Amino acid sequence: MAGFWSGLASTLRGLEALAADSRRLDEDSVDALRLFQYRLHWASEALAGVVPPAGTRELHDELADALVGAREWTGDIAAALERYGRGGADELLLGWRGALFRVRLARMRLAGPSTDASAETFSRSAALATAFTVLGVAAFTAGAMIVAWPLWAAGLALVAGGTLLYRTPRV
Repeated sequence: MAGFWSGLASTLRGLEALAADSRRLDEDSVDALRLFQYRLHWASEALAGVVPPAGTRELHDELADALVGAREWTGDIAAALERYGRGGADELLLGWRGALFRVRLARMRLAGPSTDASAETFSRSAALATAFTVLGVAAFTAGAMIVAWPLWAAGLALVAGGTLLYRTPRV
């Protein structure tokens, strides 16, 4: 299955690159679209030969349907480019993008929720940074209102501490 997922990911990247910039769609891109169409067909056939784990039949079927839809839309785009040129494919572009998104969504749903431990660490650091920032803003405002510079400076320090505590998660 690892070859299936990596092949599908590279196919989707290629298709989405073409779909994102309609200026790249012309008569010269028909061969690439036909290749991607074949890869989607291959992925659909490979998925049909897999027995899904218990409880994932619905998600498995959703991915299979999405692959068929994306293959058909890709074929329609290629045929429109062959017959009418770039202008003929423009009308189909949004539907094609939707079909590609549907494959991505089905793939993501089938993969399930992430069990990454960094998500838990991120929530704690984000909550702590938020608390520091809120307390810092309150202290800064109170210090400014009663003209107490130590309270004002403590508020600035808390806000600065909140920004230092927060770390963006690596993707």
